[in-house]
Amino acid sequence: MTPKSFLLTEELHSYLVGHCAPIDDVQRSLIDATAALGGIARMQVAPEQGALLTLLARIVGARRAVEVGTFTGYSALCIAQGLAPGGSLLCCDVSEEWTTIGRDHWARAGVADRIELRIAPAIDTLRSLPPEPVIDFAFIDADKPSYVSYVDELVPRLRSNGLLLIDNVLWSGRVVDAASADDTVVAIQRCNDHVAAHPDLESVILPVSDGVTLARKR
Repeated sequence: MTPKSFLLTEELHSYLVGHCAPIDDVQRSLIDATAALGGIARMQVAPEQGALLTLLARIVGARRAVEVGTFTGYSALCIAQGLAPGGSLLCCDVSEEWTTIGRDHWARAGVADRIELRIAPAIDTLRSLPPEPVIDFAFIDADKPSYVSYVDELVPRLRSNGLLLIDNVLWSGRVVDAASADDTVVAIQRCNDHVAAHPDLESVILPVSDGVTLARKR
């Protein structure tokens, strides 16, 4: 079968971003502030991913959302902007330094009152949540070796038809290297296999940026 999904050229990427929902002034400021950090800025989600997060949160009418891995807060900003009225987002991260950048921009965007940030190991935060399936929307973009654990804590807490998104699931194409001994590659492979076979999930991997899994709770 001839692939129809492919890695984008710079020209195609510019075209794609130009035809997404436009980046607003606060989002642009946050992108620029993150870029000033240097190479670590690669951890920030791409603009087209941000647009996807906002759109999907709106489609499901998300009122309760959880993010695992916040970094400088761009994905959190995008999710918060897509929440239904009265909605809230719980962000799990371990860095006060990076998330401070996000806090400033959340306030400037007028969504700070929708976001609760917990600075603690994400797995502890997730395990402390009520077990009831009330989460509408969840996004995982954190330490890859813990991906399966995060999935296993979130899925039981997702409502039926709730959405789970997972970032970096293609890992620059290295995910297809079955012989890889790299811990990150192996962890992502394990997570992808786990989600694909999960009895409670219906999923697809989207070739957006570094690969995004989109899964629906049955």
